[in-house]
Amino acid sequence: MSPSPIVLASSAAVVPTEDLYASAREYAAAARAPRTLKEYQRDWDTFSTWCAEKSLVALPALPSTLALYCTARAKSGKKVSTIQRGLSAIAQVHLAAGLPSPRDDESVRTVLKGIRRKHGIAQDQKAPLLPAHLRSVSSALPESALGHRDRALLFLCFAGAFRREELCSLNLEDLSFTDAGVEVRLRKSKTDQEAAGARKGIPFGSNPETCPVVALRLWLKVLHLQVLGTGVPVPSPALAATPLFRPINRHSTIAATRLTPGSVARIVKRSAEAIGLDPAHYSGHSPRAGLITAAVRAGKPLPTIMRQTGQRSVATLARYVRESDLFAENAAANVGL
Repeated sequence: MSPSPIVLASSAAVVPTEDLYASAREYAAAARAPRTLKEYQRDWDTFSTWCAEKSLVALPALPSTLALYCTARAKSGKKVSTIQRGLSAIAQVHLAAGLPSPRDDESVRTVLKGIRRKHGIAQDQKAPLLPAHLRSVSSALPESALGHRDRALLFLCFAGAFRREELCSLNLEDLSFTDAGVEVRLRKSKTDQEAAGARKGIPFGSNPETCPVVALRLWLKVLHLQVLGTGVPVPSPALAATPLFRPINRHSTIAATRLTPGSVARIVKRSAEAIGLDPAHYSGHSPRAGLITAAVRAGKPLPTIMRQTGQRSVATLARYVRESDLFAENAAANVGL
């Protein structure tokens, strides 16, 4: 992102060395996740390009410029959440340059409020991948390296309510098999940017065909035999930083690299399509949403669900609760229609 993510002024009394400046900039950049910084960079590039096309100044931007930019984005069909994220990026660039943020001006706030009222703030929710779907997917997948990987990925993603990035970050040494199932160490997550770490328990399933622990062991056996040259299906300390989920080519060769979040989304879509579902309605978030939805329907306490998902706010779960309760205790039911 241009300008520099941090601007430090030197002092006449204390003159820090250049390496301290460089380290300070690195720490400032690390204050946000790489994905967030990448999105901010893209949003700033979009704004600065738009300003150049309109012969307007991007830095420092006038509040009127920002109000017009929001209007243009809304008229082009951009979602309110996308516009708000762009405003955050613009604000951060101004603050990094030691300039006041034009986002805080009342004229910008008023235009944004009007956009929210006129266009709404409803998010495009993808459909959850539920247990019934996973049972069908399990039957549809082949008994091959690809099939074993996809089963393990989908079932683990569901049972652990993992985000795509979390799933892709898992290494073999993050797994610990126990009599109750498997413990998964999550070294870092969206809600744990300081990498305090967390552990999730993945219990045995009631059906061997959809049991995440069984599926994970079968995938590990394939992975060990083909890549690591051993039939031992249990990770050992010697396998540190060995990616758990990897790409597989059309010759069933397992790569040494790890899957990307985009690959997880494609696997979910492909699996949904294989059982007759519209892949456009599903995403990498669908297994996680499926666990939350199924748990709410099963009457699991919200704190129990939040412990598995890693969510900190009950409000985040509210929409799943509302969707699951649409026909439970419905006022229009059993009234004589």
